[in-house]
Amino acid sequence: MLQSSTLQFLRSLKKNNNKPWFDANRPKYEAAKADFIQFIQRVIDTHGKKDPTIHNLVAKDCLFRINRDIRFSKNKSPYKTNFGAAMNRGGKQTTSSAGYYFHLEPGQTFTGGGIWMPGPEFLRKVRQEIDYNFDEFRKIIGSKKFKSVYGDLSHEAEYKLVRLPKGYEADNPAAEYLKLKSFIASIEIKDADLTSKDLVKKTVNAFETLQPVVEFINQSMEG
Repeated sequence: MLQSSTLQFLRSLKKNNNKPWFDANRPKYEAAKADFIQFIQRVIDTHGKKDPTIHNLVAKDCLFRINRDIRFSKNKSPYKTNFGAAMNRGGKQTTSSAGYYFHLEPGQTFTGGGIWMPGPEFLRKVRQEIDYNFDEFRKIIGSKKFKSVYGDLSHEAEYKLVRLPKGYEADNPAAEYLKLKSFIASIEIKDADLTSKDLVKKTVNAFETLQPVVEFINQSMEG
């Protein structure tokens, strides 16, 4: 579970996204960050028993910086209004291996994972593996557990091509998955659940459900 004070800090930061306020409230930030770290470490320690590729991860090394890169952004707010942690065999590097993610933001919290926008060579390998072994892939994402937790991988427009990539025919049974540019799945978590003692259990269940997808993707990229 997370402390209600952690959620309150993020709500206040959203209303006061400026350096003077942040500096004045740095002790609250440090306390909220420590609370999030301890939660992520519990998730790692628990799910790491099932997925050995993450069992040695240290939570503080999985967190993303709260400072925003505003160099090329019209939004000059200096801070993110969330805590995020990526857990995979590459640490926070989510473009070279699939893994798990937790995004803490009051009203917009979600968890899940997969791989977001892999590079061209990795993307080619994942698509090739899905094409060659679509029966296996379909069995994973069509399982009762996966469908009950996630429904499907995300098919949002930002993660998907309009047309099939070159080399694939329109009647390919895997067509809708071969169009994907990211292979991710997520579930929303209500604010009330964030302070529940079942939060670790709920998160670990989401990770366990996603693990076969993570393994499929990572194996494809090793080829």
